[in-house]
Amino acid sequence: MLSASLLTTTQIVLSLLLYGGALLWALMRVSWVELVADSRRQHLFFGSVFALFVLWLLRKDFDNGLTFHFLGLTVVTLMLDWPLALTAGTLAQLALVLLGLDDASALGANGLLRMLIPVLVTVLMSRMLERFKPTNLFLYIFISGFFAAALGAVGTMLAGMGLLAWSGQLTPPGSLAELVGYMIMVMFPEGFINGMGVAALVVFYPDWVETFDTDRYLQEPFDDER
Repeated sequence: MLSASLLTTTQIVLSLLLYGGALLWALMRVSWVELVADSRRQHLFFGSVFALFVLWLLRKDFDNGLTFHFLGLTVVTLMLDWPLALTAGTLAQLALVLLGLDDASALGANGLLRMLIPVLVTVLMSRMLERFKPTNLFLYIFISGFFAAALGAVGTMLAGMGLLAWSGQLTPPGSLAELVGYMIMVMFPEGFINGMGVAALVVFYPDWVETFDTDRYLQEPFDDER
């Protein structure tokens, strides 16, 4: 998360337009009738908002205006699909703004970093996996869960570094080894948190995960044995 003091006016405006456009598209893609009619889905949605809010409260703030925290969007994206994931993340972010923990003027930039990038990476990884119609449950957990979250964290880190370098607030790493070290530091914790969450959901509550094909991953091998 970045404070507004680390960004230029151009960055604030452009990121707000990009994030606002993505959010508007997500809101248009949400099946509001289905959400209102399905109480279970409502509970999952508002539970995701609360879980993201609490997760983002577990953060490390630095004096220069930079904040690190887990993202958690991979689990939410796989569970609710990307339109509701973006909506849930936005509500959680607005709660942080109202509490004074986030800068309102940096809403767009932080929306891009903590939501749009990890959601986009998760969707791309999930759809790439689904093209092969796998039946192995562990492929879904590790590729759509662990690796998607890890790559999303790296994408967020690189995008954040790019914004800071653009605004003149960051000196690039001195070597490729240093950059790779930063990437490893953010990859594995984020991948582990989301991978464990996805594994727990598909094992105990597979019907909660919107993007999980229960018939193929859990039933097809038994049908073949017959």
